[in-house]
Amino acid sequence: MKVLAAMSGGVDSAVAAARAVEAGHEVVGVHLALSRMPGTLRTGSRGCCTIEDSMDAQRAANVLGIPYYVWDFSERFKADVVDDFIAEYSAGRTPNPCMRCNERIKFAALLEKALALGFDAVATGHYAKVVTGESGALELHRANAESKDQSYVLGVLTAAQLAHAYFPLGDTASKQLVRAEAAERGLSVAQKPDSYDICFIPDGDTKGWLAERVGTETGDIVDRSGAVVGSHEGAHAFTVGQRRGMRLGTPAADGKPRFVLEVRPKENTVVVGPKEALAIGLIAGSRYSWAGLGPVASGLVTADGEPFDCEVQIRAHADPVPASAVLEAGELVVTPVQPLDGVAPGQTAVIYVGTRVLGQFTIDRTVSAVPVEA
Repeated sequence: MKVLAAMSGGVDSAVAAARAVEAGHEVVGVHLALSRMPGTLRTGSRGCCTIEDSMDAQRAANVLGIPYYVWDFSERFKADVVDDFIAEYSAGRTPNPCMRCNERIKFAALLEKALALGFDAVATGHYAKVVTGESGALELHRANAESKDQSYVLGVLTAAQLAHAYFPLGDTASKQLVRAEAAERGLSVAQKPDSYDICFIPDGDTKGWLAERVGTETGDIVDRSGAVVGSHEGAHAFTVGQRRGMRLGTPAADGKPRFVLEVRPKENTVVVGPKEALAIGLIAGSRYSWAGLGPVASGLVTADGEPFDCEVQIRAHADPVPASAVLEAGELVVTPVQPLDGVAPGQTAVIYVGTRVLGQFTIDRTVSAVPVEA
């Protein structure tokens, strides 16, 4: 195949590119410039896609002997990821920018350009697998290394995108083996720390970053009955499940800590309550997609409207929870066997059947497992 290797400057993408070369493919490396701030530098293991990362990717490409380019996707990244992040927070939702980047940048904008230039596939360093199922259709599955599995953030991929996705690290048993392989291949990124946090907020101060772009406006913090128990300077600064930083003026009657249960941006109000009230008994969303064949085509149900057994995962590093799912009235509705903890609208729920990623949806609404009276 003619493969475009997306090289972030990290060890995973470098080894993925190396394996593509070793497999006999015609490989070209590309680094995506996602920021137009020329002074952007990496801080420890925070952030990614910086000048330093670009240079690390260049050195890896040189060792592998493959052509290397830097493509400017900064405008598309700002519109599809950064602006979306701000809009979602402003609407009281908790977005996942990594999901949006995979969906709209790496496997939409990048893949679109790759196919236009005659490439057959885009290779990345994600830990996941694309396999051919019993029906002959492609399926997205968890990686062999469960602790490094990244199939959750790839749950947004469609059947058409899976046909051109190449994940050389999917069968690797551990990250340690990848680092050892990088060292053997003479790649300088062998011991480079993994990146974390939001790449466009490298200092990790999401609250301060949003305040600069959304502004501040004083509003009320209320309990579940509607009684005012404090004030805040901007609802966007709060996320469901948050405990610290609220400075409540009225203590809870039972003396226990209170947590953010809901953010209401139109009212500029934050609702707080006991930890028990964070338990969610149902999640639903209308913005869903299938990673290959849907439940009917997969034989899980005979028609939409029938429930099917699955597992649901609501965060990249969360454990999957057994659940029942059903597509009804244009919504994908999931009822977990045990309540989910601290789920917020805007988060992505990924549906699994065994190791297979069936699909995903953006959570639009949640239903608490604990009545207000409790």
